[in-house]
Amino acid sequence: MVKEPNVNRVAKEEADDLLVVAVVIGDTTWRMFVPSVGMTLLGVWLDSQWQTKPWLMIGGIVLGFAVAIALVRVQLRRAQTPKGGEK
Repeated sequence: MVKEPNVNRVAKEEADDLLVVAVVIGDTTWRMFVPSVGMTLLGVWLDSQWQTKPWLMIGGIVLGFAVAIALVRVQLRRAQTPKGGEK
């Protein structure tokens, strides 16, 4: 006799999977958005304070993207590391 899958359990597993995907998307988004936009805005503000337009803004863009790339690389490494710290 073949057992039928528990529909409630399957639905819960699908909901858990969707939650994990939503959390990963949110985590990646802040890692890319905050440094990129934040450093750009900081560069614009510093340009207005020191009359260096557009050099500090460009520096902020480059630095912000470099930080964003580093944060996403850290996230990818953590995702590839098996649970329990085993390598």
